[in-house]
Amino acid sequence: MTNIFNLPPSLPNQELFESIVSTDNILIERIISTGQVTPTGEWYDQDKDEWVILLKGKAVLAYEDGSQIKLLAGDYLFIPAHQKHRVEYTSSEPPCIWLAVHGDISKV
Repeated sequence: MTNIFNLPPSLPNQELFESIVSTDNILIERIISTGQVTPTGEWYDQDKDEWVILLKGKAVLAYEDGSQIKLLAGDYLFIPAHQKHRVEYTSSEPPCIWLAVHGDISKV
């Protein structure tokens, strides 16, 4: 058994992505962020939908239209495929623990 809140004894300087379930149709992963952000001028433009919940920490996501969403522990959102977005802020203390589901989930 594994606990989603258990962190490795030493966290790397980059985000940590851990696959929980991976099939041809869906990816469920735990992401641990400790202050990382999307590099300036870069955007995520994913081929799959994403549903994400921030389980611990604080974060800010931005969209190409200039809007931003501030996330606290327990907040979740749906990001449709090809909706350009970026991570503007992630807390390092406490680290952010995300649970992300990627797939063709808008049709569910």
